[in-house]
Amino acid sequence: MLSHIIDVLADPIDGTPLVGAEDFSRLVSESGHSYDVARQGYVTLAGGAGLRYSGDDAQMIADRETFLSGGHFAPFVEAVTEHVQDVVDQAGLSDDAQPVVCEIGAGTGYYLSHTLDSVAGSRGIGIDVSVHAAKRLAKCHPRVGAVIADAWARLPIADNSVDAITVIFAPRNAAEFARILKPKGQVIVLTADTGHLAELREPLGIIDVEAGKVDRMIEQAAGHLKPVGERDLVEFEMLLDQKSIASQIGMSPSARHIKPEALAERIAALPEQMKVTARAKITRLERI
Repeated sequence: MLSHIIDVLADPIDGTPLVGAEDFSRLVSESGHSYDVARQGYVTLAGGAGLRYSGDDAQMIADRETFLSGGHFAPFVEAVTEHVQDVVDQAGLSDDAQPVVCEIGAGTGYYLSHTLDSVAGSRGIGIDVSVHAAKRLAKCHPRVGAVIADAWARLPIADNSVDAITVIFAPRNAAEFARILKPKGQVIVLTADTGHLAELREPLGIIDVEAGKVDRMIEQAAGHLKPVGERDLVEFEMLLDQKSIASQIGMSPSARHIKPEALAERIAALPEQMKVTARAKITRLERI
């Protein structure tokens, strides 16, 4: 709910605080800007230029929900949550603290809701550019506030207000992350590593993960964020049927580059079940 995180939200145009008005049917800033809350519970907080793109469509979000709810990425979810808990523990917060976790590209809220269930007293801000994602995100957990915003623009979040930022296969805005993080806060980034879904690459015609992706991320964050500790490799094997494979590809960028009929034909040619490798690295970053 937006009321749980209103103290952390800020006007995307000028950064002034927001308050709920008319029983939280609108959010209004000190500078007089007003933002309507959708009946589904999310709010669009975009600056004067508005949103530059629409994000995942309804089918991609449905595929994401189908695949993730099957538990196939559970080790990724557990690993991200453990790192968030570690960040909160290291910060030495008081027992009655309500740490703020912000997920960028939060999608359906699958990862974020798990983290909130596990980290005592935590509150969540789910940021996504997709309306279809925001509708599900707003209902994923009672302590989540769903916000449509552009990750590449000024984030509608107050300075020095977030304890942990999670980024799961999503865009990274190092300058904005550094601005909204508390002094002891950290960014937890899950990045696909070379070999992720390797068994599907050739038969389905999808491109492999580029080498050196994490190193480039760290280079791009220079001046704003620096890495903390060692990278954590998370690798496991999944047993996927054709339906699960279809939903996994459907929720990924690969879905935009392969014609649906061609993808369906290639998936039908696969075994009814097959073992597929999941492989990604977790990198933690802190303010410079």
